[in-house]
Amino acid sequence: MATSAKLDPADPRVRLQPFLSPPREPVLVDIPEVSLVAVDGKGGPETGPAQDAGFQEALGAIFSVAYGLHFALKKEGIERSLLPLEALWWSDGGELDLSPQAMSGWSWRAFTIVPDEATPERFAAACAEAARKRDLPGLARLRLDRWTEGRSAQLMYVGPYSEERPTIEKLHAFIAANGLRRRGYHHEIYLGDPRRAAPEKLKTIIRQPVE
Repeated sequence: MATSAKLDPADPRVRLQPFLSPPREPVLVDIPEVSLVAVDGKGGPETGPAQDAGFQEALGAIFSVAYGLHFALKKEGIERSLLPLEALWWSDGGELDLSPQAMSGWSWRAFTIVPDEATPERFAAACAEAARKRDLPGLARLRLDRWTEGRSAQLMYVGPYSEERPTIEKLHAFIAANGLRRRGYHHEIYLGDPRRAAPEKLKTIIRQPVE
């Protein structure tokens, strides 16, 4: 019998729900270990996180395989939720350079979290099925990984991607005021769909790991 994704604590959305609706003021959180499917690339986000051609190819591969895993698990009686697109952004040397002239040199990791039941065998099968259905240039760069982000500061940002900078700086100031240091990469979780929502209504979780 299928399990209920709404009630099953093994469902990633159930486990992560406390971290997916932060306030618009910064808070500290502890993010647990997760499984994810990811593609790395380079190039600035321009006016949004999906404008770059390489980023678009990554999205095609990520969500084709994530949906494949979702439906394959469902056939086995395992109900699991799909989760939104996320991305890590960084400049050469690690820390993100927020100056406009530096954006074209940013590196990124696009990903979505998948259930722990996404074993290497199931992942390989989902990749093979995705490749059979359509041409996916980003599929060759897709990988399955485990990741623990740990202690982080985050907040909700509502508005155009191009106007995030003051909110990012607000988060950085909160981290410094609490005697912490930034580590790892700038992290964004895209809760809105830029193809459907007005830019001023887009919701993005902005997160920064700390130590």
